[in-house]
Amino acid sequence: MSEYSQKSLPSKLLTWGAIAFLVYLVLVAVGTVSGGFKLASGGSEGAKEIFAFATNPFVALLLGALATALVQSSSTVTSVIVGLVAGGLPLQIAIPMIMGANIGTTITNTLVSIGHIRSKEEFQRAFAASTVHDFFNLFAVAIFLPLEIMFGLLEKFSASLAHLFVGDADLSIKSYNFIKPLVKPAVGIVKDGVSFLDGKAAGIAMVVIGIALILFAVTTLGKLLKQALVGKAKDLLHGAIGRGPVAGISSGAVVTVMVQSSSTTTSLMIPLAGSGVFTTRQIYPFTLGANIGTTITALLAATSITGPAGEVALTVALVHVMFNVFAVGLIYGLPLLREIPIKCAEKLAEVGARNKTAAFGYVLGSFFVVPGLIMLAVR
Repeated sequence: MSEYSQKSLPSKLLTWGAIAFLVYLVLVAVGTVSGGFKLASGGSEGAKEIFAFATNPFVALLLGALATALVQSSSTVTSVIVGLVAGGLPLQIAIPMIMGANIGTTITNTLVSIGHIRSKEEFQRAFAASTVHDFFNLFAVAIFLPLEIMFGLLEKFSASLAHLFVGDADLSIKSYNFIKPLVKPAVGIVKDGVSFLDGKAAGIAMVVIGIALILFAVTTLGKLLKQALVGKAKDLLHGAIGRGPVAGISSGAVVTVMVQSSSTTTSLMIPLAGSGVFTTRQIYPFTLGANIGTTITALLAATSITGPAGEVALTVALVHVMFNVFAVGLIYGLPLLREIPIKCAEKLAEVGARNKTAAFGYVLGSFFVVPGLIMLAVR
């Protein structure tokens, strides 16, 4: 029996009250980032100047990967990106950043697998199960980033969907949006609190406060949801394994939505692979489901933005969803492509099990050193 299940009803209600407050805090934080970015940059033109170094989509991709690896939360980074887009960050920069966040978040899997490093066999199994996520996301970016640069497929498709929800039609959710009136007073308090600074400094202060709030809210929300739901999450994962890839992907997505953290989903899976209970091939679909489920945070964040900026914010949030859904459909849906991440992960795990230094070098090099050096070289 879990510690949470032993709590009294008032304690459980208090936990869920805290969860509701943290969801509200995420919305406030995104609104604060958006408002601060507009104030600091002077709108979209200023944003283009501030992010001039990232006009190259590959640099934007690396920026997203590096930022996510540093904070170990794609939910945090994508929520910040939604706020920045609402404040004027161009979609052409934001979309590669979103793809980069997908790559950066996979470091959590690998860190969990290192817990098995004392046993060569366990580490090889865990490392393969963790890095299959890395290779899938790298492969997805290799396919979809060039397509996005050439044709803007994800942007156009997501913009069409966003317009259905927040367009000019009378039945759009814009007409019934109750989030803005709830969030506006709290954002106003933050704005008033930094009003003693001049315009741009106040805007920068709002962005910093907003990012800090997002980091706190998302991290704490994940912990509370994990405490409240992790027992159900484990049951769902165990129950779905062996029922096929569709059940695996679906349950991986549902668990991640439940606990608002793909890190939690992967931390539940990797030890199972390391202990030999399940294979990399069986774990693979859950990882892909976690990719899809983690997009819910950015969608939630986008609801705090209304008006023309709201449509753009929802567009970039939907890009995150569509990118992951299309990648799963294409790569996992085609048997020939499906095998590539598995074979790459198993080969890397063989090397890492023989040479632990190579495994650590892979983690540091892939997520920190190489992206950092490339960004410095391009700048």
